Amino acid sequence: MEKSIKTISGSLILAIFLLVASAATAQTTKDEFMSKWQNSKQFTIDVLNKMPDSGMDYKTDPEAMSFKEQIHHIGNAIVGISQGFLKGGDPGFTIDLATASKADLAAYVAKCYDYGTTTMKALSDADAGEAIEVFGNKVTRRQVMALLMDHSTHHRGSAIAYLRVQGAEPPAFVGF
Repeated sequence: MEKSIKTISGSLILAIFLLVASAATAQTTKDEFMSKWQNSKQFTIDVLNKMPDSGMDYKTDPEAMSFKEQIHHIGNAIVGISQGFLKGGDPGFTIDLATASKADLAAYVAKCYDYGTTTMKALSDADAGEAIEVFGNKVTRRQVMALLMDHSTHHRGSAIAYLRVQGAEPPAFVGF
């Protein structure tokens, strides 16, 4: 009986250790996040550049955002959320989407990602770990950074579907 208790106790301790170790290694450092953020920037611009000019105003239905609105929305969210929740200042740039060319939109999105980069890098560890209220939730600024990545991925995924409908081959995914 004593041997069974030691075996169960040892197994339980090992399971807890493995759980804690996997949770600790699942976290992403700021540098790792920023590297992935740069990949997101390039991938978004690559997706934009694959759309033929004739497909920039394409919508899946009348209520949906157009392709160019999807891409623009990624940039606008980066700026707005960085300003509102990541202590970002005035970005110093805007775009008139109605008159913007594809090149203008690519430059705008690049500036938005760069603004997000600057804002995120400026956060101290204490600021990044501070819990704040965001859209009715109490989260850390690090979680807001992850939200920006998820949001960009979500809308870029929609844009990729738009590319396929227009007969354009999406760029290859680069994970790291």
